[in-house]
Amino acid sequence: MEPRKMYPGMWRYPRNPNLCCIYRVPNIIREVNPEAYTPQLVLIGPLNHSLKSQAKIKSLDVGDDITFTKSMSYLNMEEHKKTYVAEFAARVEGKITINGFRKMIKEEEEKIRASYQESTTWIQSPEFVEMVLHDSVFIIEFMLRFTKRGPETKGDHLFAGLSLGETVYYDLILLENQLPYFILEKLFHPIIPRIYPSLTFQNLIIHFFHLQSKIGRDSKFRHFTDLFRCVRVETLPRHMNDVQKCEPIEHIYNADKLESGGVKFKAVGEEFSLNVRFEKGCLMMSHLTVHDKLEKELRNIMALEQCHYSYNTHVCNYVLFLDYLIDNDKDVDLLVEKGIIQNWMGQPVLVSQMVNKLNVGIFHYNPYYSDIVAEVNKYYKTPMNRSKAILKRVYFGNMWTGTATIAATFLLVMTLIQTVSSIIQVMHNRS
Repeated sequence: MEPRKMYPGMWRYPRNPNLCCIYRVPNIIREVNPEAYTPQLVLIGPLNHSLKSQAKIKSLDVGDDITFTKSMSYLNMEEHKKTYVAEFAARVEGKITINGFRKMIKEEEEKIRASYQESTTWIQSPEFVEMVLHDSVFIIEFMLRFTKRGPETKGDHLFAGLSLGETVYYDLILLENQLPYFILEKLFHPIIPRIYPSLTFQNLIIHFFHLQSKIGRDSKFRHFTDLFRCVRVETLPRHMNDVQKCEPIEHIYNADKLESGGVKFKAVGEEFSLNVRFEKGCLMMSHLTVHDKLEKELRNIMALEQCHYSYNTHVCNYVLFLDYLIDNDKDVDLLVEKGIIQNWMGQPVLVSQMVNKLNVGIFHYNPYYSDIVAEVNKYYKTPMNRSKAILKRVYFGNMWTGTATIAATFLLVMTLIQTVSSIIQVMHNRS
């Protein structure tokens, strides 16, 4: 049998399930918001490598301003990577270290290639090694500059303002824009302390992504997208990480309606936590800051779960639960009032629209919040709880109505006492 000619986008066969961890986002998910999965400035790894040659062609056509601008951004960043390699070499032993990197990448080439869902055989070995070298050195040099803000940032376009640096930051967490973590660790774990003695390789990564105290020292992750998932999943009880059979979630009322039925809401725990509890009529959830980049972050984590963690889609399950609670801007306002959501997007309707679209194209297996949903629904449907909630809302909704209710009740009691006293007096006089 003749070897097949491979092209960009073709699957790797056979796939090694122990190594494969970086995937092309499925079309059913991508088509909802393609920009959420597309690098805006920097291309990393083989899944986006073909975009570099496409960018050279598109850069010659200025007919489409958006396409032209993005193509030029890609090309500018490829040149910028070369600058970073040269300047990183100046931090260490120059060409000796860089050649040492090439040798290590070559030794691990097959393992790196096996980390991708798609075949990378269309990239010749020398080109593949140089790609990994330039991308990995760029990532670490950028993180060092971003974290330390030393004199080398002067004249660097990525640090001339806030927008380009932030764009690179979010490009580095996209699922298709990853290098396997093991090769970064192998290359730079012994190097970083030589540059900054007080800094370790893992601490550099954690500080760059602002995840201090949010992840354990022994945490295992495959790449940066997986890191952002790991931060969230580690907040769950250990037994939640085991595959278990759960009933599907058929229905749960939205937050505004649940509150009208007596369910209380309370923000507990740290941000990123997926843990949800329901105790004594109170639904307790972590605080969530909703900003314009959160959708991109969550979509890439959810895409990773759909491809790699099919039986442990913890983040997908949490977003599904949130989707049930939020139907419209009233639900958002309520959750903001209770401290569960911090809205940095402005209008509440923007938050509800974002949340409601996140689950389009997502498959849910074993939604483990189903037990909590059953408890919440049972509490809401209990007539006594709903009656108490209505009484509280109508007669004790605020200080004025509460005061008026107490005054009216007092007046009613006094009138009743006076009436009874009058009847007793009349009966006494007759006798």
